[in-house]
Amino acid sequence: MDNKRGRIPTTVGELMTEKVETINLLNTAQEAAIKMANRNVSSLAVVDDDCKAFGIVTERDLARRICTTNKSCDNVTIQEIMSCPIIAIKPVESLETAARYMVQNRVRHLLVINEMNQPIGIITATDFTAYLKENDEIDKVIRQVLREHARYE
Repeated sequence: MDNKRGRIPTTVGELMTEKVETINLLNTAQEAAIKMANRNVSSLAVVDDDCKAFGIVTERDLARRICTTNKSCDNVTIQEIMSCPIIAIKPVESLETAARYMVQNRVRHLLVINEMNQPIGIITATDFTAYLKENDEIDKVIRQVLREHARYE
């Protein structure tokens, strides 16, 4: 997977998906589900009125915190079901650091934030899968991730 400059990505900023969908803390779970479906995404960055990242809401959050309860999705706010505290990373960090954060925190999505704590992208397990599939260093990266995973279990 070559980036725009024709070289293999080495930082989060080079691999991340720059288009990150957001939702406000006070929106409802139903609004989140509709936005995810319409935008064909599996997560939304949760932001306040100043666009500062507070957490993330994923399809898994919706399934586990709404579908498995008697709650109505139109009466539950994002703030009640989002995953927080936020697990985020800066775009200058290495891909190895991102993989380590994901394994340590047992998450599949990392928000990429700027200095003002605003989401500027997202990196997911799917991004890593595509990266590994297209790169010659797959064995090295897989071994590194497996070592990190074993260390934290």
